[in-house]
Amino acid sequence: MNHPARPRSEWRGVVADYLGLVIALGLLILAFSLSTRYFFSAETFRTLANQIPAAMLIATGMTYVLMIAEIDLSVGSVLGLCGAVAGVALTRWHWPLWAALGGALGAGGLCGAFNGLVSVRWRLPSFIVTLGMMEMARGGAHALTRSQTEYIGPAIEGIAGTTVGGLSLPFLLAVLVVVAAQTVLSRAVFGRHLVAVGANAEAARFSGIDPGAIKTLVFLISGLLVGVAAIIDTSRFQSANPNAGSGFELQAIAAVVIGGTSLMGGRGSVVRTLFGVLIIAVLNTGLATVGARDEIKRLVTGAVIVTAVIVDYYRRRLGERSTR
Repeated sequence: MNHPARPRSEWRGVVADYLGLVIALGLLILAFSLSTRYFFSAETFRTLANQIPAAMLIATGMTYVLMIAEIDLSVGSVLGLCGAVAGVALTRWHWPLWAALGGALGAGGLCGAFNGLVSVRWRLPSFIVTLGMMEMARGGAHALTRSQTEYIGPAIEGIAGTTVGGLSLPFLLAVLVVVAAQTVLSRAVFGRHLVAVGANAEAARFSGIDPGAIKTLVFLISGLLVGVAAIIDTSRFQSANPNAGSGFELQAIAAVVIGGTSLMGGRGSVVRTLFGVLIIAVLNTGLATVGARDEIKRLVTGAVIVTAVIVDYYRRRLGERSTR
């Protein structure tokens, strides 16, 4: 199927969005490189590449969720639960590795499906449903691990420890997921349906699209990606911590918003979300390199989120004016 060509003004907007993100990322790297001689090095960038795969996967799922004008506050706790399932399955239940990893993916998928089905069936705000799941999943993680870190050891380290050309296997997997998710969003029928539901769910229903099915599937995809992120996180630390993933939901939302996905739904890009992940990762690493305290890092990250939301507001206003 041939896709209609984009108007020249729309292409200019797309280029401007990407250019702004590239400039912001470049300025951050330049600022921290000038602040300390330890930042700009191959080791720093290799460490960054190995740290962000879980964040990339969760932010990819969150992009889809925000694009349908919903939100998922449970991703951090679900990551902790999925990691707990994998850790306990390996250390206590003595499952083979493939079964333990399948259990982690299954837990993520079930949590995501629950969020979607409950939100759709009872027409509840996803904010409330996922807030409840956040507590349930965290409680489940603590119950499974008895509130103790499960040390797994070398049984799972091969996943995060495998490298290809100096880059970790999880990083390459995350990049493939980003490419696939963006391709679906821009080229597949499901992507067009997702945008339509986010822009106007009632209009989408009159067009023959089932918003409930789309929303449920999006939450399921998000849960599965959290499960994959949990496997990567557990492999990286060779342990399952019931508190793993704390704050991941805020980081994921921040990355998606910085990347230009609208909080009102109907507009977004997984590739731009990747830039958002990179900006937050560089910001956190750079602040740590210059010796900033944790409260300063949180203050700066929060300010970046608010700034991104304000930019999104004006971008949306300009878009509305251009269509008049």
